[in-house]
Amino acid sequence: MDNTLYDYSPIVERPPLRWPNGARVAFYIGLNIEHFEVDKPSTSIWNGTAHLKPDPLNHGWRDYGARVGFWRLLETFDKFGLRASALLNADVCRHYPQIIEAGRQRDWAWLAHGRNNSILQADIAPAEERRFLEDVVETIAAATGRRPQGWMGPGLSETFGTPKILRDLGLRYILDWCADDQPFPINVPGMISVPYSIELNDINLFVSKSLSGDDFYRVAVDQFDQLYEDGAASGRVMALALHPFVMGQPFRHKYLAKALDHIVSRPGVWLTTSDDIAAHYLAAASTAKIPG
Repeated sequence: MDNTLYDYSPIVERPPLRWPNGARVAFYIGLNIEHFEVDKPSTSIWNGTAHLKPDPLNHGWRDYGARVGFWRLLETFDKFGLRASALLNADVCRHYPQIIEAGRQRDWAWLAHGRNNSILQADIAPAEERRFLEDVVETIAAATGRRPQGWMGPGLSETFGTPKILRDLGLRYILDWCADDQPFPINVPGMISVPYSIELNDINLFVSKSLSGDDFYRVAVDQFDQLYEDGAASGRVMALALHPFVMGQPFRHKYLAKALDHIVSRPGVWLTTSDDIAAHYLAAASTAKIPG
């Protein structure tokens, strides 16, 4: 079965993409703010106990993010004047209201990220999906005071019907398809894809590949430098995907600050959110040919 969600578009054949003030790179932080059910397996640092109910080893590791890691990251974002794009499980609104309030005070962008990260979107039955997504979107809108404009599924998961339902609920973009360095239209009118990164993702780098903090710094800087060079001709997006229970660990955290210092110190970088990237792209598309 071929993918009919979007069409092939080689980046070298598109009209130049221009960011505000001539920026080369639009940079945003995709901050995964998640809740995990205590009796279900999910992201694990050691799979040997992932089947247990409860699983203190893995659940406690994940729970560190909401209790400690988030607040360490928050301090660093404030230091660099960065607004996060919060990829928000709806269950966070009930369990960790202090996190919601911290993000509201800082005018963060809020994206729908499913109900929690113990339930993958692809596991939702078609007959139930619309009701399920309505509940997720309305819960986040009520708690944050802002209706989500974007979506990333738990584990970047969707059903074939998810983008259309999201469009009907008023969302404008998805992050699940990590297929490009620029936004691009999908074959659901009114919806686009905004770049996210499955490789520049702290879970993939630290948990899957066991890289060091120095390795993370080098990867993040190399990613930025290449996109910055590419962006001289046509704008690019750099998404830095973070999880508080991973990057919020004390021994890793300083390497994030070091990488951010490199990025924010360069001229021609638009420090922004995924919401603003989508809005700029859609506004440009309404007056000119979409570059994609």
